[in-house]
Amino acid sequence: MENFTIVQLREKLLAKEISAVEAVQYYLDRINKLDKKLNSYITVCDEKSLEDARYFDNNFDSQKDKKLAGIPLSVKDVFSTKGIMTTCASHILDGYVPVYDATVVKKSLEEGAIIIGKTNLDQFCHGSGTVTSYYGPSRNPWDTTKLPGGSSGGSAAAVAADLCTASLGTETAGSIRLPSSWCGLVGLKPTYGRASRYGILAMGSSLDCPGPICKSVEDCAYMLDIIAGRDLHDNTTSTKEAGNYLANLTDKDIKSLKLALPVEYLELELEEGVRKNFMDAIEKLKQLGVTIEEVHVMDSKYAMAVYTITCRSEVSSNLSRYDGVRFGLNAENTDTIQSYYEEVRGLGFGKENKRRVMTGTYSLSAGYVDEYFRKSEQVRELIKEDLDNILSKYDAIVAPTTPSTALSDKDAENPLFGENADVLAEASSEAGLPGITIPSGLSNNMPTGIQFIGQKFGEQTILNLAYALEKNIGRQVLDTASLE
Repeated sequence: MENFTIVQLREKLLAKEISAVEAVQYYLDRINKLDKKLNSYITVCDEKSLEDARYFDNNFDSQKDKKLAGIPLSVKDVFSTKGIMTTCASHILDGYVPVYDATVVKKSLEEGAIIIGKTNLDQFCHGSGTVTSYYGPSRNPWDTTKLPGGSSGGSAAAVAADLCTASLGTETAGSIRLPSSWCGLVGLKPTYGRASRYGILAMGSSLDCPGPICKSVEDCAYMLDIIAGRDLHDNTTSTKEAGNYLANLTDKDIKSLKLALPVEYLELELEEGVRKNFMDAIEKLKQLGVTIEEVHVMDSKYAMAVYTITCRSEVSSNLSRYDGVRFGLNAENTDTIQSYYEEVRGLGFGKENKRRVMTGTYSLSAGYVDEYFRKSEQVRELIKEDLDNILSKYDAIVAPTTPSTALSDKDAENPLFGENADVLAEASSEAGLPGITIPSGLSNNMPTGIQFIGQKFGEQTILNLAYALEKNIGRQVLDTASLE
């Protein structure tokens, strides 16, 4: 059952060619064998996942119609999971076990999903390579000297190495698309408000979006059908009815589509192989009948500046709750409230967390809030208007997903490493637009990606574009023999 997609595994389970116990045991064995090199998981739910698999097998007739029944998924360790430790990859949340499930997790469980484990990430999602994780960085299965991207790097590494069928991740400005690209996967960031943020440990509340990291476009459509929709627990979710994404997935209706190709994105310093594979993919899209025209967009330096200020300001606000009263380290060995506070805020937060909190607090402070935060929000509105104007004339925007293939730990020492890696995704995230990345080929034996950015709530269009191109290019499947 190596490298089965969700759809493929579901067919085998329904035909009783594979039992859920066999499927779960397959992934647990691979985690035990390979994850010592990858560090993609923080928590592995071995006993609980086998228990859930036995329940499916023993109650097949009553469970078989659930969309994810018997399917082992991983979940980024930023989602609240009832009864399962949730750390956000931080020392400050040691031993924290939520009493409820995040909405998208709950929806997956209601459809019979089996959570096989919680995946590694940058601490509190602060980073783009998992290098800031308290539990140590994850490694890229294509080359373990490289990073898998982030902040959903553990999720991408686990899916790419076939340590689960798919994973739920989150994106603030590239945190699904970047690791998916670097690990040769399909990653979907929905429109802001399309899927609920309830139960996600917040990073940037006006930016955070949950979404799937999968092995195929079909799987992404399948997962979006499950997690999309209004949630009364999250007032930022849209009242607009979600689509039937899998049922409407097609490669037949793309000839009438018109795509915008931003000239400024091609003027960035793109790795040679990234550029070549992207331009080859553009030619294939043209051969499929898609019209592609060059357009101009706002300089990406503005999107980078907005992300640096707006996100860090929201980080400063969101992390203020980790004060050692409601959340924090065990206080047994501290003599005073003051020493406890210092331990929690000092040892609990990593260097990158402190850097972002200090930057955000400065941007929000009296005398500077107008100069930095409010000005940042004004520029963000200009970015949104710019992209909305383009998308009023085009069905989607096409671009490389990220300027390079997977980078190393040394590269991540740059404080703006994440902003540089995510430069092609930041503007669309700030505008709340949907985006999907699929593999576009290999450069020096490492995956490259191409992305489609859609109109607000235009997930179906970008899914169909990605589906058609995926059929032409093919899935990027890793031979994991080198990890054994």
